[in-house]
Amino acid sequence: MFNCAGTRPTNLGVNGGKLIACPNTPNCVSSQADSSDSHYIIPYKYTTDLSVAYAQLKAAVEKQDRVTIITTADNYLNAEFKSRLMGFVDDVEFYFDDMSKTVHIRSASRLGKGDLNVNRKRMESIREQLNW
Repeated sequence: MFNCAGTRPTNLGVNGGKLIACPNTPNCVSSQADSSDSHYIIPYKYTTDLSVAYAQLKAAVEKQDRVTIITTADNYLNAEFKSRLMGFVDDVEFYFDDMSKTVHIRSASRLGKGDLNVNRKRMESIREQLNW
């Protein structure tokens, strides 16, 4: 119906073990934000081998509605989620730190300021689907 996709960010990815920080708007969550910050979300933890955890996470992401996987790497996955009605796009990232068996997560809306907590709910829904 509408297309409010915005422009794909060019600064996504892992740099020095970090995903980019959330903007100052409330429509982003990140496990690498300070734990006292409203953007903070608990990272995912896994106990399996990296390849098994990665495959399980990728499968859980692919089961979601209106998702497109953009980037895959040994320890990184980036996907876009598009809203049903207006076509807003959220950029979602997963960075596997195998030393600590942690998946750092980030989900951010490209446009606007609010998201009715959609980014946080999505990341928690994916967490619930994982068998870790």
